[in-house]
Amino acid sequence: MAYEVRRSGWLARLSHNEMTAGALMLAPVFLALVFLRLWPAVIAVAHSLSSDDAGHSISLGAYTSLFEDPTFLNSLYRTALFSIIVNPFQIALALLIAVLLHRRIALGGLWRTLVILPVVIPQSISALIWGVALRPDGPLNATLVALGLPAQGFLTSTVQALPSIIIVVSWVGVGYWTTFLLAGLKDIPVSLLEAAALDGANARQRFRYVTLPLLRRPLLFVLVADTVSNFLVFAPVQILTNGGPQDTTNLIMADIFTRTFVYNDDKGGAAATVILVAVVLVVVMIQFRMMKGRGE
Repeated sequence: MAYEVRRSGWLARLSHNEMTAGALMLAPVFLALVFLRLWPAVIAVAHSLSSDDAGHSISLGAYTSLFEDPTFLNSLYRTALFSIIVNPFQIALALLIAVLLHRRIALGGLWRTLVILPVVIPQSISALIWGVALRPDGPLNATLVALGLPAQGFLTSTVQALPSIIIVVSWVGVGYWTTFLLAGLKDIPVSLLEAAALDGANARQRFRYVTLPLLRRPLLFVLVADTVSNFLVFAPVQILTNGGPQDTTNLIMADIFTRTFVYNDDKGGAAATVILVAVVLVVVMIQFRMMKGRGE
């Protein structure tokens, strides 16, 4: 009995020491989260609600002005259109590539390297590379002309500029999301797929009824992370089009930057940031509920 008491006391002290050590190691992370994420968010909300009139501490004037501004409303529309197209496109393509790489194919290591290579290149460098390729006198148009096809406007066309941005963003994003989905595929027990095959399920049925349900968690992560990432796209737009031509690529992050740092409307920029965060939260919550409903 005495031994058990001494042992339990030692374990309690050990647990306490471990908790203290863990708290000390996590403290820098929590401090960074508070001072670099939460505190700036609180300041942005407070600043967006501040009033120029000394007699009123809270005002919705910045938000009212934004929703009366055609440029901001256009940025919301363009961002929604961009997200509706780019998110399914990237996830579907990443899933297709992950399924192909999961199989034993010739030169599998080389293909994996080529898929992941754009991820290690900074997004700004990727934008510059694509900017050269998509120029009116660039290599893509030179190839089209050599094939007897007309040259395209790409980034200078009001119709093709946004699809061009989608291609540039996807060139980086697809490889990144592929790595997560490929890891999820590797975690699926082969015995389940073999059992389904023995029961007479063909490849399409095994993918639909076995692979996809077991891939739900990685897919949910990729869906949410991809959505947030694409709502925050800035560098390719700023480098390649600066929101043009005719505001057809003026996504909300570009509008926030222009509003805050070009027109010195920091209150409007703070309000636009709050609106962006609110939209992202609503979309992510909807995605969580949809995926949870499918899982159940």
